[in-house]
Amino acid sequence: MSKVTSKYQVTVPRAIADQYGISPGTEIDWQPAGDSIRVTLSASRPPTDDVESRLRLFDQATERIRRRRTATKVRQPKDRGWRREDLYTRGNSR
Repeated sequence: MSKVTSKYQVTVPRAIADQYGISPGTEIDWQPAGDSIRVTLSASRPPTDDVESRLRLFDQATERIRRRRTATKVRQPKDRGWRREDLYTRGNSR
């Protein structure tokens, strides 16, 4: 039996995930069905059964990470008139 977390997340039991090919990233649809809820696999899910499609998805994810790393710029600290070391020596009259 699964429980709903504080973030409204539900864990799919391993046996169900294996039986229906559910893996991290698989999109599922939630549909009300009277007193029940029907969970179905999204029709737009990419096929991940063959090695070629899994490698293509891996390459796409790797490229996204590479672009994200190059897009982030390292900000140079502003000249504040003091240095970090000044904080440790301030007030010491040695």
